[in-house]
Amino acid sequence: MNKTLLIADDDADIRLALSLLFSANGYRVIEAGDEKSVITSASRHNPDLILLDMNFSRDTTSGQEGLALVEQLSTFNIPIILMTAWGSIELAVKGLQLGAGDFIEKPWQKERLLNSVEQQLKLGQLSNQNRGYKQLLKPTPSNLWISQSSSMQHVDNLVAQISATDANVLILGENGTGKSLLARRIHQASNRASEPMVEVNMGAIPESLFESELFGHQKGAFTDAKESRIGRFELANNATLFLDEIGTLPTALQPKLLRVLETGAFETLGTSKTQHTNARIISATNADLNELVAAGEFRQDLLYRLNTFVIQLPPLRERIDDIAELALGFITRFTQKYQKGAVQLSQDALAKLNRHQWPGNVRELQHVIERAVLLCQTKVIEAEQITIDNNNNSLPQPVNDLSLERNEISLINQAMSQSQGQVATAAKLLGISRNSLYRRLDKFEISYEL
Repeated sequence: MNKTLLIADDDADIRLALSLLFSANGYRVIEAGDEKSVITSASRHNPDLILLDMNFSRDTTSGQEGLALVEQLSTFNIPIILMTAWGSIELAVKGLQLGAGDFIEKPWQKERLLNSVEQQLKLGQLSNQNRGYKQLLKPTPSNLWISQSSSMQHVDNLVAQISATDANVLILGENGTGKSLLARRIHQASNRASEPMVEVNMGAIPESLFESELFGHQKGAFTDAKESRIGRFELANNATLFLDEIGTLPTALQPKLLRVLETGAFETLGTSKTQHTNARIISATNADLNELVAAGEFRQDLLYRLNTFVIQLPPLRERIDDIAELALGFITRFTQKYQKGAVQLSQDALAKLNRHQWPGNVRELQHVIERAVLLCQTKVIEAEQITIDNNNNSLPQPVNDLSLERNEISLINQAMSQSQGQVATAAKLLGISRNSLYRRLDKFEISYEL
């Protein structure tokens, strides 16, 4: 796709000459003759590069108009080449310091100008990709990993055995048990630990953006593709890719994921060039994938690609020995967050924590401790400050003699009732993404308001 250049100059002859030059070299050209038009055109057309005159109507030599425009255009993340007939080193340095990529004097040398444009376009593309890297590879907040209980020590033993391999890992467990934390722990113990782990919530990807999110796209590949975007599989090359909520992936998208897992090959949207990734895959779900396979909702060959090793994370009610350490860790975190002094946990408060069934698991414990820290006015958290709402906010555990589907419908109906029909609130109660809940509402034909 032809690159678009915005030529911004108050001289119509200059604009015409540059338009002819760049059009003849395969570029698409738009023009702006005054300061206001520059901002409007940049916003409306999102050009790949701006050739910006330093002087417009106020004066002819200072270059202040051009410098002011460079500052205004900085939020657009568009490469800028400055042009002036009154070149000076001082003016060039000011423009470059404000974010311009290069500086051209009039009259220009044709080859020098064309080379500068080509170079700035390449640098702009790299800059867009780097922004994608920074966005996707943000450091994750530190979390507690406590394994005093025998069930968690078993998990630690498995992690020690499999981390150094490149085998794919499937993590199973209820919502709130710490599946993403375990994925990071496996990555940090692996031979790929020097690379960042790339995470993606499969349940939160709209079907229309699936390929773009995972495989990337080139600018202009589809209507809203205003910038090139690097995909998660390319980001995770030679690193680890964590596919959370894998059980929510629609069946129509599963073959696309299966192909890259089988061959490592994929194409970025907007190109026909095949790329390859060496990403190690860790996936996680709270669903029973074998039941989904039996129901025709999950491909068996995809499951075989994911479950080379399977780790089952125990729910918090099965690891009571860890509750005290987890609670103390959360107390430390939240006293620091809310700038409170050292706080301890009374024996009565700990006993109350140990008696609770924790349907929301570690995530629920974290919220309970945060409220307790906020309520505590002394140096000791007492039992009455451990506010656990067993009636409204804790959803019941599945009943064994009900089918999985009936139980799921029951839980969804309860969550929708408790949230008064608010899908976002109900999704939080259930511990799933809003998109996942929408799919379940449609699947079970449960009415809701948009």
